[in-house]
Amino acid sequence: MKAVLLTNHGGPEMLHYGEAPDPIAGPGEVVVDIHAASVNAADYKVRLGSNRSTLTFPYILGRDFSGVVSTVGAGVTDLKVGDTVFGVLDQGMEGAYAEKLAIKAAIIAKKPDSLGHAEAAAMALTGLTALWALEDTARLKAGETILIQGGAGGVAGFGIQLAKHLGATVITTASANNHDYVRSLGADRVIDYNAEDFTKTVSDCDVVFDTVGGTVQVRSYEVLKPGGRLVWVAAAPEGFQPSRQDVQTLRPGVARDRKHLERILELLEGRAVWPPEILRYRLTAAAEAHRVSEARHLRGKLVFEVR
Repeated sequence: MKAVLLTNHGGPEMLHYGEAPDPIAGPGEVVVDIHAASVNAADYKVRLGSNRSTLTFPYILGRDFSGVVSTVGAGVTDLKVGDTVFGVLDQGMEGAYAEKLAIKAAIIAKKPDSLGHAEAAAMALTGLTALWALEDTARLKAGETILIQGGAGGVAGFGIQLAKHLGATVITTASANNHDYVRSLGADRVIDYNAEDFTKTVSDCDVVFDTVGGTVQVRSYEVLKPGGRLVWVAAAPEGFQPSRQDVQTLRPGVARDRKHLERILELLEGRAVWPPEILRYRLTAAAEAHRVSEARHLRGKLVFEVR
């Protein structure tokens, strides 16, 4: 099969389009012919080596995808060859920048015909992350106020829509050219992080959902009310300790399961959420896609159209 191969840690030039062995479905697994694969910020961090894991090169990046089941392993009874599916590889597993992958059948879901492959791939990990963060971890409730950092990104954009559906008042940060976009997702108030200090104009939040990390997370503690919850998916500076003891600091465990993927579809069918803006690339342009992703000014999601 064709795949994007990471040949070593380093810049985007370490990504090469080439051949890789076809995967084989083990017991409880299926092989999926990938039609679309999402690009996540975690991908360039793995490429750079910042996750400190030991990789065996050449290595195939990519966590979420949409495609068609082409092989069914022993013991799989709820999926068959020809089913359209989408999902996210198990934690610690990658390999979606390719024409095929093997994955546990139990953690993927059937994709409805009404949802395109690119859209499904774009919503898989972003949707799972936002659901685990806001529903399962923050337990966001109607009437609460939430500040979502980095609202134009994929996870944060899904989070804005979900928070509005749950009945919260949503404040978000975004650059000026993304204000209309995040408002279209449901944001009640938008702060231009280039022109305004959110700590001076926001206060008494029940929840902060931080998708930016770094010093943004450090400063986010200032806007929480006592007893508030800071939920993060992007890390604070190394060695940082929370500045307040009267709030909760929570990191969602984004488990891969069919239940949460089907929750995404339920929200989609009910028009509570919709796919993000998508910037599409071919696998052969992986290096350019990573340059865009690493610049961290993308609105919506980057998706590889594989077939």
